[in-house]
Amino acid sequence: MRARPRLGLDVMAGAADRPLRPGGTGRSGAHLPPYMLTVLGLLFAVAPAVVWMAIARTRSVGCAVGGVLLAGAGLLVGVQQGWLDAPRPDAHLVFTALAPLLIACGAGWEGRHGSSPSPQWVSRRNGAIGFLGMQFALTLVVGLLYALLIRDGSEAPPSKALPSLPPGISLVDEDVSCGSGGCWRVATVTSEAGLSRQDIIRELGLQRESCRTNGWLLDRRHLCVGATDNGKSVSIYAGLGY
Repeated sequence: MRARPRLGLDVMAGAADRPLRPGGTGRSGAHLPPYMLTVLGLLFAVAPAVVWMAIARTRSVGCAVGGVLLAGAGLLVGVQQGWLDAPRPDAHLVFTALAPLLIACGAGWEGRHGSSPSPQWVSRRNGAIGFLGMQFALTLVVGLLYALLIRDGSEAPPSKALPSLPPGISLVDEDVSCGSGGCWRVATVTSEAGLSRQDIIRELGLQRESCRTNGWLLDRRHLCVGATDNGKSVSIYAGLGY
């Protein structure tokens, strides 16, 4: 069995290699405006429901399947906006795989208990199959490219990857640093109640580094969180690695 990555010493050794501005991720480049990403994400999420509305033939099955699709779209939008804690690339891939299956089940159920479809409906169905197939294929391709891109180790975890601070312990500063082992998000904390450095680490529950898989399917990196006593202060860190 492959050992989990141990980042604690690497963080302290590599923190000064390539310091980045606070809140950075280790990547740079052009970004779409936030409202454009929101609009595109919303259109992506509701597309299967719109497709189903175009081919549904009965009110009962149409409303049932449409309701489930809209509920799934709502969950996906929640992931996109950060309201739900789930890996975004994996959530999009799972959504585009399950939505066509649900639509196929709904269409099959209607076919069992309804009259023969008209040629116009068959044409709409074929268009729906093509659209949903294209959506899934594009999502899969982008997901695989994402999985290849993150292997270079130049991305640091977001701030929410750091543990929440209990009362009496406050944040001094936060930064992103990169070294030969990758990039880490590092924060310096202090005690307002005069706790020792070891007591601070104990209060945070970080006596040992803990690791978990960062994603479901596409992102198999380990997200490791821990704390170090550098002799003057306590630093908490979060890093991604294989």
